[in-house]
This record gives sequence, structure tokens and C-alpha cells, in this order.
Amino acid sequence: MNWTSIAVLSAVIIAWVNIVDGHLLSKRLPGLRTFLLPLGVIHLIYGLLLFYLFPLPEGVSPGTLLVAVASGIFRTAAVIIMLYYLKREEVSRVVPVVFTYPIFVAIIAVLLLGETLGCLQWLAIIIVVAGAVTLSVRQSPFGSTTRLDKSFLLLLGASLLFALADIASKYALAYISFWNMTCLTVSCVSGIFLLVSLRPEVARQLRGMERRNSTLALIAFNETLAPVASVLSFLALQTGPVSLVSTIIGSRPIFVLIFALVLSRFFPDFLVWQARRWMLAYLPELKQ
Repeated sequence: MNWTSIAVLSAVIIAWVNIVDGHLLSKRLPGLRTFLLPLGVIHLIYGLLLFYLFPLPEGVSPGTLLVAVASGIFRTAAVIIMLYYLKREEVSRVVPVVFTYPIFVAIIAVLLLGETLGCLQWLAIIIVVAGAVTLSVRQSPFGSTTRLDKSFLLLLGASLLFALADIASKYALAYISFWNMTCLTVSCVSGIFLLVSLRPEVARQLRGMERRNSTLALIAFNETLAPVASVLSFLALQTGPVSLVSTIIGSRPIFVLIFALVLSRFFPDFLVWQARRWMLAYLPELKQ
């Protein structure tokens, strides 16, 4: 498989992970911390296993490790913001705004890495920004006034964090393998998630939760897919140009919308989801 196919596969897998995350947060779990605690434990296990299987190469510089860890911290912070709004908003509204981050990657790559973009590429960026803003506009019940959703700026901040994470990952991947990068990222995710959620009251909420066993099993399965998507995305970043890889991986809102439409047809209670015409109109814009 070439880096294009690998990036597409990563986008499909992580889109499904986002869909299941939205279901867990909106339908099964009492709060964000009760979700982060089992995620932190699962990622701790994966991190230790990856450290054992793929140790860091000898002679890697502290600067490279610092950049790799910074990438993991940026990515984890972005994920927490996204999960927070998945608990409060429809998944089809949150994910497309967050995953406009290839816009920031392209701009940073032009300024720092010397990459160039043509007129059609800049036009596509403008279209994606317009689509993200449209998704975040709220209209009054009578249609007389509109306003930008308050969550838009924070979700855009998460998008910027994802972009910084990809740029930092691209730099670190010149010196360490994609397995090492996955290992460091998973470790950052585990440490931050446990720092935020490891509280006695959170453990009590998990123990007293309805459908606890099936929910924890679904979390464990979903968080087995997430590291797979991470490995694929870092492999694509290591072998392909960062701006194009990020753009392909950032296409995951297309797959989120497709999954959400299918689930809303056959399992209408799986998600907090309303298939509005303006969401479907946004789909061709994302394909740009």
C-alpha cells in the first residue's frame, strides 16, 4: 500500500472510532471523566507493550524526543476538547469543524517547510472554512436571526492543535520510526487522561453505571481500533508530504457523515443525530 491508501484507511477507521465515541458519550456514560478513565488505562497498557516491542533507537536526540512528546500533548489536548463537545453536540456538527485542521497544516507548511499551494488548493481551503462556519451557525426557531455557535472557537482551537501535532510528528518521524511515534503519543494520551480522570468519585460512577460490562467492552474494542489508526496515520506521515497526508486524513468527516446516515437509518437511537439538508449539502464541499 502507498501512503495515499494508508491515509484513507486511517481516516475510515478513526471516523468509525469517532462515531462510537459519540454514542458512548451521548448515550451510555454519565460524564467525560468516566470515559477518559478507562481510555487512560487501556492506552497505558498499549503504551507499555509498544515500549517493550519497539524501543527507541540509540542516539536519538533529546530535541527529537521533546518534539515528539509535544506532538502527543497537542494531539491529546485536541482530543479532549473534541470529546467534551461530543458529549454536548451532534457528532456530525463537531467532527467537521475539528477536522478542518489540514487548512492550518497547509499554511504552516507553506511558511515553515517551503511547500507551495496552487489557486485551486487555496480555493478548496476557503470552501472548507466556509463549510465549517456554516456547520457552527445557529438559527433562531423562526429563522429571523443567526449567530455563530459558541463552541466554534474552541473546536477551531482543537483543529489548530491537531495541525501543530502533525507538523511536529513529521519532524520527529525523520529520526524515529512510526512505531516509536505511536508509542510516545499513546503514552501522552494515557498520562493526560489519567491525570484528568483518576478520581475516587469517577471510579464510583463507573462501578454504578448501567450496562457497565457491555459499555466497557465496547470501549475496549473501540480503543483497540484507535491505535491502529494512529499507526497508519504516522506511517503515512513518515512516507508522504505532511500537507497532503493531513488533507486525506482530515477527510474523515465524509466517512463520519456516511456512517451516521447509515446508522440513523437502521439504528436511529445509536446517535444524537438529525440528518438535516444543510449537512448533506456540506458533504460535497468536504470532498474538495
